[in-house]
Amino acid sequence: MPDFPVIDPQAIENLRSLNPGDNDEFLREITNIFLEDTPLRIAELEQSHATGDVAKFTRAAHSIKGSSANLGAMALRSVAERLENQARSDGVASGAHFIAEIKMEFGRAQDELAKLTAK
Repeated sequence: MPDFPVIDPQAIENLRSLNPGDNDEFLREITNIFLEDTPLRIAELEQSHATGDVAKFTRAAHSIKGSSANLGAMALRSVAERLENQARSDGVASGAHFIAEIKMEFGRAQDELAKLTAK
């Protein structure tokens, strides 16, 4: 498995270029949305894993994958993608390992994004 950066610096620069000269306000706004929404998606993963709801589980993994990619959280995106693919092919049975990995990668992304968006 290839190593992915916690946060891709090029993705951050791309976001910054969307609103140049705003002192990273846009980046902070996007980051805050990501940091508020991702724990809700992780909770959906846990709940749907417990109930065996494959559709909800897959949607939550897909949502994490997309939002992570948009913000450049590439390691988190990679885990979410593997989880989504696993759920599509085999259901939620092996999801617990991936959920733990998603939580770990989200924590790492959270730490890096805090450094990038600190005033």
